[in-house]
Amino acid sequence: MKKLYNVLVVGIVAALVLTACGGGPAQAETLLDAIKQRGYILVSTDPNYEPQSFLNTNGQRPADTKCPADALTTAEMQGFDVDVAKAVGEGLGVETCFATPDWDLITAGNWADKWDVSIGSMTITTARQQVLNFSVPYYYAPAVVAVRADAGITSLADLEGQALCVGSATTYEQWLSGDFEGLGLPESSIYAQPPKNVTVVPLPTDQECAQAIAAGREDFVGYVTSMTVVNANIAADFPVVQLGSPVYSEELAAAFDKSSSLPTDSLREEVNKIFTAMHSDGRLSALSIKWLGEDLTQAPK
Repeated sequence: MKKLYNVLVVGIVAALVLTACGGGPAQAETLLDAIKQRGYILVSTDPNYEPQSFLNTNGQRPADTKCPADALTTAEMQGFDVDVAKAVGEGLGVETCFATPDWDLITAGNWADKWDVSIGSMTITTARQQVLNFSVPYYYAPAVVAVRADAGITSLADLEGQALCVGSATTYEQWLSGDFEGLGLPESSIYAQPPKNVTVVPLPTDQECAQAIAAGREDFVGYVTSMTVVNANIAADFPVVQLGSPVYSEELAAAFDKSSSLPTDSLREEVNKIFTAMHSDGRLSALSIKWLGEDLTQAPK
């Protein structure tokens, strides 16, 4: 009996030694390690932001996907941001999956490890840099004002005292509210002052502003958003027009949560390498032309 006991003890100790030496799965020390171990990267993005990211109603979820049950696959999403995120996954050698939390939760940081990175046309701002780290920009988008086509409005001055819609917690809301400090953009990127005495009507996303006008809502006369969104709205026969020239320009990048439980620096470095390579070899330009109708991957001069 004593011999058997000794054999069991030796066996248990050996198993513990093997596990400590790599006989079992190693615990990830960085978020990049964790992503590669599980075989997928979970990207947050907006499912209602055409043409950047939106649901593919004809897409079928692959049977062999590694994506969690509550996440979407690349087959179920489409758009510019979706293809950029897919390229990031390919560059890391993993599958790309999508989480779709509310925008204000993404910009607020403190994600509680519910997703790995945001690739959802997020503008780099001073306020957001307090809680998020950013990659190099992957494209640059002009912000514009759009109004109902029958409103008879022809200039920003005509909007004085009117109501305008914006996506909640967006740079469009900050510009319209005159919060230039919170906007955190260089003066050279701001081309116009907001109209005076405007009533701000926030909705969960700026795309919902356009959809509300198309549905007949009349408590606001227009909305502020990316020119790419307005172009898509007009192409979809929404009853809106762009009002004049862009009011400011945005640098859009991937975002990483500073409060992540695992370090994100190595992941951000890899994403920077992927974006830099995509800028150099023309892949980002091709995706921009495909989805946005023009090349918006070059910094404004």
